[in-house]
Amino acid sequence: MDYRIEAPGIIRDFLVYHETIKGHSRKTTDEYFLDLRTLFRFLKLQKKLVEPGTALDEISIMDIDLEFVKNVTLEDIYDYLSYLARDRAKNIRDKRTKYGLTASSRARKIATIRSYFSYLTVKTKQLEKNPVADLDTPKAKKTLPRYLSLEESTKLLSSVEGNNKERDYCIITLFLNCGLRISELEGLDIADIRTDSLRVLGKGNKERIVYLNDACVDALNDYLLIRRDIKTLDRRALFLSSRCTRISTSTIHSLVKNHLASAGLDASKYSSHKLRHTAATLLLRNGVDVRTLQELLGHEHLNTTQIYTHVESDSLRDAAQRSPLSNIKKNKK
Repeated sequence: MDYRIEAPGIIRDFLVYHETIKGHSRKTTDEYFLDLRTLFRFLKLQKKLVEPGTALDEISIMDIDLEFVKNVTLEDIYDYLSYLARDRAKNIRDKRTKYGLTASSRARKIATIRSYFSYLTVKTKQLEKNPVADLDTPKAKKTLPRYLSLEESTKLLSSVEGNNKERDYCIITLFLNCGLRISELEGLDIADIRTDSLRVLGKGNKERIVYLNDACVDALNDYLLIRRDIKTLDRRALFLSSRCTRISTSTIHSLVKNHLASAGLDASKYSSHKLRHTAATLLLRNGVDVRTLQELLGHEHLNTTQIYTHVESDSLRDAAQRSPLSNIKKNKK
């Protein structure tokens, strides 16, 4: 997929702006393209601008121009959101898929639509009026992040064995201690290692420094002893697959699932991202303030980090018991 070839100019310019000026990653820009392609495919189908019976995913959007975009109304967008909520397949590659996207998925697509029309209205002034200025965001159900307890985390680390145990142990140690995203860990190069820190490339190509504790340093050193003897064409990559190429996201997901199962933990409930949640929760419980945690995790907004303050049930229970009135009971006559 290459939006530079597959997107019409009125969409391509927006995507180029986000990738080159706003500094968004290629993955993020590609997601914007997919969101807008689905929107305009739906609108062409809704306005009967394609042959009857044409499948949505077969509709070309190369003829979308400024005149078409100018005629998009808020009602059109609500029709599109209704389609997403009721009729859009959750997994278009799975014949047994369920239909209707979640509120959080729809909210992300709305964010793309808002950004697109804001660009055309404010940045390039191709539109006089923004049709989605009053568009509401679906209210998403808030769920608390799932995480491993300290005992379960220790059990997971103790169970790491196998042909790649030094690599896998190092990966899981970095997840549990540093709270890295899976994309950040996948993208690590040997040159990113400092004496007691890592240079991490996060979302939006934003760099940050993550400091390492003794457990991380030891795990990295043990792995590097193995890593230096591996012959690979990718000399930069820190973590390598069994094929001696940079490790992939799917491989990391798989190894985490395998070691969770080996530790006797429910692999269906946890994932690589849940290890990031675990790191955040354990750090917060051990006195790290939420602002510092925000920097460590690479969150742009504090409210993203604050979700971890809601998992402190033990602290809340303890606070309730510390009330000076906790021992006052009704005098029974």
